[in-house]
Amino acid sequence: MMRLIIAVLGFVAAGGIFFFYTKPAYDGIQSTQIQIAQYNAALDKATELQQLKQTLLSRYNALDPEALARLQKMLPDHVDNISLILELDNVASRYGMALANVDVSAPQSTASSATALGSIGASNQKYDSLTFKFSTKGTYDDFLRFLSDLQSSLRIVDLVSLSLSAGGSAAQAPAAKVPPKPAEKPIYNYDITLRTFWLK
Repeated sequence: MMRLIIAVLGFVAAGGIFFFYTKPAYDGIQSTQIQIAQYNAALDKATELQQLKQTLLSRYNALDPEALARLQKMLPDHVDNISLILELDNVASRYGMALANVDVSAPQSTASSATALGSIGASNQKYDSLTFKFSTKGTYDDFLRFLSDLQSSLRIVDLVSLSLSAGGSAAQAPAAKVPPKPAEKPIYNYDITLRTFWLK
């Protein structure tokens, strides 16, 4: 009888040790092993990403610096209003024209779409745009050359709107008793809106 009682007590003690110590310790070890496996996977992924970064950096460094500069000018990664205004003014000055009444702003469509998207979620668009409004004056032929230079420049610009009005002649009428000169080409006033793009 005593042996039976001792056996029952031993069984109960063994069950208690199993449920109150062995099983929690075993579960803790399994949880730790899962965390270790996750950390090892994260370290492997980090090593893989580091190798990919080095590969991409090597490919980037192998590119032609002049080509990179041209690409940066075509689609910059930041907004540089002053630089673009100076560039446009430099192109216009080749034909005796000058920029006036320059106004830089975000296009209304972009602003409204950003407001609408703000209430829904972030936009996936990887670029943004700005509009440049300015006035200039010159002969029609010079203005065509100005537009041609803009078209062939590296910087991406869209002509959004254009209006012109008469602005007189390129020179005053000849004074009295002076032989008449050939007719001067008329001067026009131009109001132009351009849109340029940049990477976010």
